[in-house]
Amino acid sequence: MKDVVIVGAGLAGLSAGWRLRHWDTLLLESNERVGGRIRSERRGAYWLNWGGHVFAGAGSSTDALLNEVGVSAVQIPGSLQALSMNGKFIRSGHIATYPFRIPMSLQSRIDTFRAGLKVVGGVAKYTGVVRKRAGESGAQRQQRIYDFENSSTFENLIGDISEDAAALFKTTVTRSAGDMDQISAGAGIGYFSLVLGFGQGLSQGIVGGPSTLTESIAVALGDRVQLGAVVREVVHKKESVLVRYTQGGVEREVEARTVILATTADVSQKIGVDLPEELRGALGQIKYGPHVSTAFLTDETSARPWDDIYAIAAPKRSFAIALNQASIVRGSETVRKPGGSFMTFSPASLGKALLDKPEEEVIQTHLKDLDEVLGHGFAGSVVEAKVDRWKVASPYCFPGRAKLQSTLMRGTDRVFLAGDYLGTLYTESSITTGFSAAQEAASVLATRRQAPARDNPGRPGISAVA
Repeated sequence: MKDVVIVGAGLAGLSAGWRLRHWDTLLLESNERVGGRIRSERRGAYWLNWGGHVFAGAGSSTDALLNEVGVSAVQIPGSLQALSMNGKFIRSGHIATYPFRIPMSLQSRIDTFRAGLKVVGGVAKYTGVVRKRAGESGAQRQQRIYDFENSSTFENLIGDISEDAAALFKTTVTRSAGDMDQISAGAGIGYFSLVLGFGQGLSQGIVGGPSTLTESIAVALGDRVQLGAVVREVVHKKESVLVRYTQGGVEREVEARTVILATTADVSQKIGVDLPEELRGALGQIKYGPHVSTAFLTDETSARPWDDIYAIAAPKRSFAIALNQASIVRGSETVRKPGGSFMTFSPASLGKALLDKPEEEVIQTHLKDLDEVLGHGFAGSVVEAKVDRWKVASPYCFPGRAKLQSTLMRGTDRVFLAGDYLGTLYTESSITTGFSAAQEAASVLATRRQAPARDNPGRPGISAVA
């Protein structure tokens, strides 16, 4: 019998596995690689990236995990607020000035200004909401964040505005994977707060690419991580949990004292067949939006105008944002190395439009727009391009989502949940909930280890581990 079986070797599951590495654990992953929506591949000094790309900094769960595993992250050196719209490229500056610097009609400027005042006012309130308070738990703080402006959509907040004005807000808000008429007003405000750097921002980049973290954990865990293992059901027994799965065409089962479901909410609902009905109902209400990303490797031999830029918002394009994955390399080099790497990111409705398109069509669609945004012969420097796509990608906070949180946090006595759908900070939420689930499991296991010593005080060496 295992101490812990962790279902899912994405960021949450690997974080839990790392914290439980001194116990008898097994991680079951349905795919043929670890990492889930964290996916990058090294290419010499650079890396291609398709998934999560920014991480929380000092004092965060992410920071703790990176330090424990021995993986380096740095503050992203390039500008995070470049914008390309209506033929104008803005490299930097306060985003409040952008409507006055972009070619658009007077009405669009007025609409942007009015809606922007509402968002800025909301961000000011949100900053107080997310601030940590003495004596409160992380769960209490997270509930307060979900409760903020959770009764209506972001589209309701900004009102009926012109196409150009709406495009400016959409390119930021939809990075959450939900469209403006799907996510809550509070979630949209929260995303602007992240982009503007208020509260606990996501502005760290992992040296070598994000998969450096997930693959380092997997290597450390060794054969405890089993790939191609598709879990069919998780069933409670009196003092254990039975996990049934298929691997290599063979039906298998493993019994464990505790289980962590570190899968997306829909998968957890499906395989957690005897979870409490209220909990399964809450899992079934979580909503996800799609992502489609293209990674480009380039071979230019000289400096480029975007070398000191990391993120370029691209309203009215096939992608919401383009991300210079070579930014970390640029920030640490003394002589500009040849080559580079870019990532284009299409979430929400932009991703939905590309989900079923052939790879070459997605590449050409993204490349055409990226070439128009960057210019300077970018397309001619591309030597490799690859697409990845997730239909069920990031969870987004919709109106009414706050009511589900208390139910989702309950779990059971032996089955615990982990995943970014339990929080509002994406990669940070994945790691935090992985840590929390690991702590819950370890508490159960430690209590059981102590029981024989209490029952048999003359035999302190007896262990409950089978």
